[in-house]
Amino acid sequence: MTWLPYDEALVDEITARMALREPNAEALSAVAKAVAEGDGIEVVCDLATGVGKTYLAAALLDYLASKGVRNVLLVTPGKTIQDKTVANFTPGHPKFIPGAEFQPILITSENFSRGQVGDALHDESVVKLFVFNVQQLIRPTALTSRKVRDTDEFIGSGLYEHLQQADDLVIIADEHHVYRSSARAFGAAVRELTPRALVGLTATPDEGDLRKVIYKYTLADAIADGWVKIPVIVYREDGIKDINTQLADACHLRARKEAVWRSWAEHNGRAAVTPVLFVVCQSIADAERVAETLTGDTYLPGEGRVLLITSQSSDQALSALAAVEAPESPVRAVVSVDKLKEGWDVKNIGVIVGYRALASQTLTEQVLGRGLRLPFGERVGVPAIDQVDLVAHDSYRQLLAQKNALLQRVVPPTEQPAPKPHPDATQQPLPIGGQPKLPGVQEIEGQGTLSLVGAARIAGGQAVDGSLMLQLSSVEAASAQHDRDEQATQKILYKVEGAPTITFPRREREVLPVQFSLSAIRNADAQAEGAGFRHEFAVQLSRKALIAERDMLGNVNVREQRVEEEDATQRYVPVPEVRKDLEDRIWGLGLVEQSLPELNAAQRITREFLLGAGVVDDDDEALWSERRAQQAARAIAELIRTNFNMRKLQPQYAFRPVDIPIRRSMPGDVDSKWGEFIKRRWYEGWDRSIQPVASFDAKTTEWALAHMFDTSRLVEWWIRLYEPGEVWIERDNGRKYYPDFIVLDTDGAYWVVEGKSDRDAGDIDVLDKKRSGEEWARTVRDDGRFGIWRYVFATETHIKQAKSWEELLVRTRPER
Repeated sequence: MTWLPYDEALVDEITARMALREPNAEALSAVAKAVAEGDGIEVVCDLATGVGKTYLAAALLDYLASKGVRNVLLVTPGKTIQDKTVANFTPGHPKFIPGAEFQPILITSENFSRGQVGDALHDESVVKLFVFNVQQLIRPTALTSRKVRDTDEFIGSGLYEHLQQADDLVIIADEHHVYRSSARAFGAAVRELTPRALVGLTATPDEGDLRKVIYKYTLADAIADGWVKIPVIVYREDGIKDINTQLADACHLRARKEAVWRSWAEHNGRAAVTPVLFVVCQSIADAERVAETLTGDTYLPGEGRVLLITSQSSDQALSALAAVEAPESPVRAVVSVDKLKEGWDVKNIGVIVGYRALASQTLTEQVLGRGLRLPFGERVGVPAIDQVDLVAHDSYRQLLAQKNALLQRVVPPTEQPAPKPHPDATQQPLPIGGQPKLPGVQEIEGQGTLSLVGAARIAGGQAVDGSLMLQLSSVEAASAQHDRDEQATQKILYKVEGAPTITFPRREREVLPVQFSLSAIRNADAQAEGAGFRHEFAVQLSRKALIAERDMLGNVNVREQRVEEEDATQRYVPVPEVRKDLEDRIWGLGLVEQSLPELNAAQRITREFLLGAGVVDDDDEALWSERRAQQAARAIAELIRTNFNMRKLQPQYAFRPVDIPIRRSMPGDVDSKWGEFIKRRWYEGWDRSIQPVASFDAKTTEWALAHMFDTSRLVEWWIRLYEPGEVWIERDNGRKYYPDFIVLDTDGAYWVVEGKSDRDAGDIDVLDKKRSGEEWARTVRDDGRFGIWRYVFATETHIKQAKSWEELLVRTRPER
């Protein structure tokens, strides 16, 4: 008998409701399966920094709450991450994660000893989320005490003991590697709570915990799938490597990025985000020297522009750090000593400097992770926004030459030969000390940069084309690219001359209440409500007497004095009139359609109400006071309204037409459509594309389809669709399906086209998308307001064997 049987439908529901990224949805499913037994299992999810581990934690909490778990402890390695986590689960906070069905009571070291929280701890109906850092949980010593271990008057025991006694405790351990077995105090603080399950989240699992990893999503996966920025290692061709020059170059690149980010946001209607320089030092002395240098006139002068964060930082400095993403923040550079290598999650790090050689691969990825988050939440096609610059000079160049350096960490292992290099690429050694080239890496050189493209590989059970994984660039080339990006963001990507605007009939699900019927109201409920009206309500006349009295000075004072009340006279009405008034009151609420069945139901409810009040059908001679009749009418109306508000919900669909394409900034890095394919690179030169440029995720499907459309005499126009975007098809589980293309043929029919690899075409989720697409197209055609729309699902084999668009339609046999 499992403790929490795996619920696939619930995983799908939470994924849709919280808009989880695919790796987080897959991790949630893996964890839900692993903890089903509830036998104290410890599992780890290895998720790359920047993918959104906190969203996974929030989704897992909602899953557990939906399955009946009421005690979840989220352990963090320190105060910085603890404060961020509390913000993530505090409604109204800018970092609050929305979409959860359950809103837990948040319990921290600051509030757990309050009476209200103490009551909640013993309430089995309340979902409780405990957020503590590990230092607050470790066992006290002779010289230290721990508040969570002390007996609390409201709890009746220590909080730690209370958690040990909870029979449904699940622990989510953020940065799980901190609690490895070798870290005895930290590890014991977590594991001695004996939870039903312990779920670790980390981007860098401890070597001793690798056997516990149930889901792995690497930095390479995140870069290739577009969830994080692409790292660009910036070096100087002249070999100058002193720290002042390094900082000057970093400040220059940051300023160029700021111009691009501001321009892009302005032209795309998005809130401005300001890029920040992040400098990591190995000692406080180094950090203080760097911070002092950066405040100089030639770097970042001005009050509050340089923020120094060390173990000795003031609360004021830490508050400034927490607000570094705010538009009004003056901070342009953060200088840190190791303190921020994990847990500091901001989206506006644009440039990173590692002062002196960094010690390890783990530290390298953790530091790089601070700059991986995308400033606008998605790749936008502008290198200055989609990339993070690591001003390396000497330190990173040496690091790259090591066996376990960043390059090997970023570029994934390959199961297939690397694609052929670009015909213009020169086969010269990498300009980073002459280390050997990695197998399975395609090198493409141009405009002063060397791009490293991972080979085609198997990921998630399907073939994935090579993606840009890492770039090496001189300071001059990086600066020139930022200049081109700024110019590109001034241009608007819309549509080519003469191209049409397509109105896509987007069908959206609205969860609406079912139509209400008076038949839903039971006789017993009506009788119970009427029982309160078996007796008359007396109406009293209030009587007050005016009493005049003289005081000691002879003055007359007048006061009021209540005297005995008398019954007031009332007007009485016969029961048939009361019955008619009750029926009219029900009908007058306007909550049901005017039909004979509803009229009959109104009469039934009235009859049962009066029966509860002691009135039988033939008792027409009885009289009710007006007050009794008025109160009865109010009561029966409230009965109807209560039932109306409690009615069930049902999904309904409505069309919300959207015009495409929309206006957006032009991407900054564009190649010819005849160039070598690289995943998500932008290509131009199309003849029938509505937009002048397009990018693609796969060579053998999307890329091949675009070339097919562009050469077909039966295709008038085509447009590439992107995820996320304005065009989607909503599935039955609420998740959005983003197809690949819309094609307008010469007969005026619209075709939504999806291309899929042979390996992936039989996947259950893919087949559900196909079914949803076909059903959507059928519904649109039946509606008749939006023209003829059809759906095409094409596999790699279909595309490869078809020599033209018309032949593809023959092979795929779409519904007509």
